[in-house]
Amino acid sequence: MGSLVWFRRDLRINDNPALYHGAAAATDGTVGLFVITPDQWIQHDDSPAKVCFWLRNLEALSDSLGKLNIPLVVKSCDAFDQVADIVIEVAKANGCEHLAFNREYEVNESRRDDAVMAACQQENIAVQRFHDRVIVPPKEIATGDGNFYKVYTPYRKVWTERAIDRANTLPPPKKQKRIEVKSSKIPTTVKGFDFGNAREDLWIAGEAEANRRLKIFSSRIKQYDDARDIPSINGTSLLSPYLAAGVISPRQCLAEARAHNAQRMGGDSGAAVWISELIWRDFYTHVMVGFPRVSMHQPFKLKTEKLDWRTSKKDLQAWKDGQTGYPIVDAGMRQLKQTGWMHNRLRMVTAMFLTKNLLIDWRLGEKHFMETLVDGDLAANNGGWQWSASTGTDAVPYFRIFNPFSQSKRFDNEGKFIKKMCPELESVPAAQLHDPKKLTEAIKTHDADYPAMVVDYKEGRERALAAFKSLD
Repeated sequence: MGSLVWFRRDLRINDNPALYHGAAAATDGTVGLFVITPDQWIQHDDSPAKVCFWLRNLEALSDSLGKLNIPLVVKSCDAFDQVADIVIEVAKANGCEHLAFNREYEVNESRRDDAVMAACQQENIAVQRFHDRVIVPPKEIATGDGNFYKVYTPYRKVWTERAIDRANTLPPPKKQKRIEVKSSKIPTTVKGFDFGNAREDLWIAGEAEANRRLKIFSSRIKQYDDARDIPSINGTSLLSPYLAAGVISPRQCLAEARAHNAQRMGGDSGAAVWISELIWRDFYTHVMVGFPRVSMHQPFKLKTEKLDWRTSKKDLQAWKDGQTGYPIVDAGMRQLKQTGWMHNRLRMVTAMFLTKNLLIDWRLGEKHFMETLVDGDLAANNGGWQWSASTGTDAVPYFRIFNPFSQSKRFDNEGKFIKKMCPELESVPAAQLHDPKKLTEAIKTHDADYPAMVVDYKEGRERALAAFKSLD
């Protein structure tokens, strides 16, 4: 029996359940499959940076599979509703009577996978699908009455109990029987995506690079709790693009963290704090599965649908371009534009600035992030935006509004990150970057080519408070 392994966002040979078990079931060889769906990716706001990163990792995956005698076939179609036909076509053409793939949890992806399952059943093709993108599957964690958790803290308690023994990882599959199937040439372009600004130098493709980054981060994980909020240093793992594309698994990350924190899953150590980030990742997927409306442009807190969002195209564009007059906000947005990635602290700061200080709909910010991020992930991106906008589950109270100047003073006190991303402020003394009045004076004194603030902080804050209070 031949096996077909359908790759999606699991572009690796290590700790890949579908690949490991699919290959194990094969007696007559294994074939890999990846389907490019440009129109669907555009509909989902996938960024050129991310698609370029996928293709480069697909090239690395093809090389790794080749050493295991597993050819990788790459097909293209416009949208998900054509994928089932392609899977059946490839399976039949290569004598595959078994299909293995790892689950995806978004609404459209789930419907696509159900259609593939139904098509395989009609063609007598056996199917196995596995949980992979999460450490604890969404439906394994439920409240006492069987519902999905809406709050992170009690979810985390259950997750910790369930996940403690899930740091085990799978090896690559054994070398397969050689078959006369050629691997496809991996395309370097995709219709509708311009890779001209993709930073290939920042995001090296392949499992070896992902594991190298994990080892480097592991060597300084004890400092993570203190370093993770400082954007001017490499205090985070920089693994999010690799997790989003499945070049490394969350279990591999958990195993590395537990090596530093073997006796517990909680506590105050850097390893424990990093584990909490893995829990947040699972939690947002849990929410997306339990409350699919959040992936359909709806807020988790339905009453916030009545918020009277502003529609200032000018302010929205200033935010996108990093021209708001708020240094830490502009630095974060320019980092996103230039690298396809943004420091997590700044994701919160910039998102809260858009939704609270400018009172612009969170969905516009969510869309812009997805269209730009190399690590864009629907569940995590949506969860983060709704947290910042106070429209989501476990959201911050609506009256909590970050002060960008307080945030920059606390997390970029010397202005290193701000001045790196906003070089026109290089001559402004650091202390003046964190005070709106002093900043305005310094810009005039040093003749800095930096924009005036698009909104007065206090006025913007009061406007947001009034808008949210009107919902009570």
